[in-house]
Amino acid sequence: MTDKACDIRGSRIRLLDESTINKIAAGEVIERPASVVKELIENSIDAHASEVRVEIGGYGTKSILVVDNGAGMSHTDASLAFKKHATSKINTIEDLDRILTMGFRGEALASIASVARVELVTRQEDSIEGTKVVVDGSGIRNIGSAGTAVGTSILVNDLFYSTPARKKYLKSARTELAHIIDVVSRNSLAHSDVSFTLVIDGRVTLRSPSSTKMLDSIIHLYGADVARSLVPLEYESDLLTISGYISKPELTRSGKDLQVFFINGRSIFSNQISNAVRLGYYTLLPKGRYPAAFLNIIIDPVNVDVNVHPAKREVRLSHEKEIEAMVISAVEDALGRGSLVPEVQVKKKDVPVQVRLSEPEVKEEQEPIKISDESEVSNALDRPSISGASYDSSSQNSVIKENKEPYHYPAKDTQKRLKKSERLQMSVTSNEVAELSSSFKPSDVKVYGQHADLYIICEMDGKLILIDQHAAHERIMYEEVLRMQDLAWQELITPVTLDLSQKEKATIEDFIPDLEKMGFSISEFGPKSYVVTTVPSIFGKLEDTDVIHDIISDLLSTGRVKEDTERYDLLCSTMACRAAIKAGAVCNTGQMEELIRQLMRCNNPYTCPHGRPTMISFTKDELAKLFKRTG
Repeated sequence: MTDKACDIRGSRIRLLDESTINKIAAGEVIERPASVVKELIENSIDAHASEVRVEIGGYGTKSILVVDNGAGMSHTDASLAFKKHATSKINTIEDLDRILTMGFRGEALASIASVARVELVTRQEDSIEGTKVVVDGSGIRNIGSAGTAVGTSILVNDLFYSTPARKKYLKSARTELAHIIDVVSRNSLAHSDVSFTLVIDGRVTLRSPSSTKMLDSIIHLYGADVARSLVPLEYESDLLTISGYISKPELTRSGKDLQVFFINGRSIFSNQISNAVRLGYYTLLPKGRYPAAFLNIIIDPVNVDVNVHPAKREVRLSHEKEIEAMVISAVEDALGRGSLVPEVQVKKKDVPVQVRLSEPEVKEEQEPIKISDESEVSNALDRPSISGASYDSSSQNSVIKENKEPYHYPAKDTQKRLKKSERLQMSVTSNEVAELSSSFKPSDVKVYGQHADLYIICEMDGKLILIDQHAAHERIMYEEVLRMQDLAWQELITPVTLDLSQKEKATIEDFIPDLEKMGFSISEFGPKSYVVTTVPSIFGKLEDTDVIHDIISDLLSTGRVKEDTERYDLLCSTMACRAAIKAGAVCNTGQMEELIRQLMRCNNPYTCPHGRPTMISFTKDELAKLFKRTG
């Protein structure tokens, strides 16, 4: 190495000036206007405020004002508050192991002041006058006395004026405001005893009065329709306590926007907790859909590291696997305590409903009464939403697709499939049936008929119920297949040959061990082919070998499935779908009653294995609204 090279390399390292250092540090904490709102609200909460008001000008870059009625600061503390790492929350490094306050790093005000112009006005209760501090990127500009109410107000003007590059990369005004609303919403849920008001450009956007109950805050923030679909969750162990609400399976979103998690009152983002919540639903949810969850986890601070992210958005937990298992158990327990049958909610803007009934036509084998003119009934039922959240089957990503073309299966096909599921259920001992029976135990069921050879119309517990016969029987078959680890098998008279692409061949190899456990005998037959010689006896006399192609096709369309449990579960749900009563299958009254009896024996009678509802209900009041009956 030459001396010249050493000189060149040695000259590249420089010590940055204090202003640049502060702006770089601010970038870690203050990413966007919502970051300022978050830090200031957390300081208000730490000051034991019972009222917090946030006012936004522009989309936060023009002005942010946060006013609270908390403890306030003395003149000395106010003058020190903008110093780097100045904090009243911790004294020694050991304090980091037991953090219970929201802010503790002493970075917030210093970071904000390095990229904005800030005015702080504060007063303590025992002080005659307050203190006003004016500061910007160059430091404190003025400190003086001021008349003000008890508490603290902080006005942030011209955010990112000294770092235009950061301002340039902000998202649209709508997006930035959405982040601000999310911050205020999360804090109002975590601290329901604090009253929050958010004002944007002079208009009140959000108001959440103080309350002792989280549910009250949920109603104010997300509306009554969301709150109506929630069930309470309470769980306690030696390690942690979990409280809050989760949604019935009828309320889902394509993203996690209805999931809010807190640890010791701190709002956090956690894929681990979100995944555990979803696992608690098991097959109650369609693929790609997420339930609502508002959960506060109380845990010994020793087991929580909140110092892993500059903005304190993420935490690191000890006993991760144990906590995940407890969240799953808590969700399962909450869902198991109440009825999960979706109720139809009628909106005020619904137009009058017109339904025309034809003369009843009784066919052979006690055929049920049919409602004619399917389009009119469809129009009657497609306007109401299920608990405020419209159910759109087209948005589901489940592998199984029902045939849109009308096809009718005879009543004898229905009887054959019902007998098969009945034998499977009865193969379990009576004690096991009792243990597996769900809480879904309605009184007398009155069956009125069948619509579109798919929906069973009946009455349970004073409610009008519509049951999807395919989804219901699919659930029955799924639970029985899932319990039978080793299924009996039958040999095909003519083996079925599958010609696969290289991608499909690679995928099917993941499933072969599980396929063999369930009664399939499948082996390679040439470079790109497989041959199937036996199938599970669950299909009975297999007259149509196309079902084998259908099952394998369904499995291959999913791509690789990494977890063994997911692979086995997918295979069970696929087989259940192919063995279940079809849409378009004729059912007589006795068969419909038998299907409902079998459904009642299920551990979870409310959804099919792919998460679609098996039934929806209309209360007497909702029917009255549909028919515009008042009084």
